[in-house]
Amino acid sequence: MQRPTAVYVWDPFVRLFHWSLVSCVLLNQFVLEEGETAHEWTGYTAAALVGLRLLWGLVGPRHARFADWWPTPARVRRHVQALLRGAPDDHPGHNPLGAIMMLLLMALVLALALTGWLQTTDALWGEDWVEALHEGLANALLLAAAVHAAAALVMGRLQRVHLVRAMITGVKRYD
Repeated sequence: MQRPTAVYVWDPFVRLFHWSLVSCVLLNQFVLEEGETAHEWTGYTAAALVGLRLLWGLVGPRHARFADWWPTPARVRRHVQALLRGAPDDHPGHNPLGAIMMLLLMALVLALALTGWLQTTDALWGEDWVEALHEGLANALLLAAAVHAAAALVMGRLQRVHLVRAMITGVKRYD
């Protein structure tokens, strides 16, 4: 079966969500001061973005919906087997490993928002373990984001598709 040269995949909301979340993470990690109001609100904004994306996964267009890309064991197995065979395994939306990464990234953002908020509560303010957990989650998010970006570049090369451009334009273009 011949694959198309271009497929419209990512709707404007998904693209805005993606780049807004990237901006929130980068701001909080490298620009804003920990514990300051701007840092807190940027974290809450990131959590709100994830909440909206979760809702969009239920009501959004086809490739935004969880049903289109949820990483079931069978989907993951087929995808990994195809990768190991070097066979094309095209997915208009997220491939199963990409879907796992997306879910992990969103879970980390939500966990960061929770532990950040917990640090502002009377019960846990100043608790070292909450601060250490928050910092560990932030480091895990950065590592996962780096793996995600590297995987997008590698998979783009392997499958000859412009994945980064697709997250800007919404269209996957194949070579």
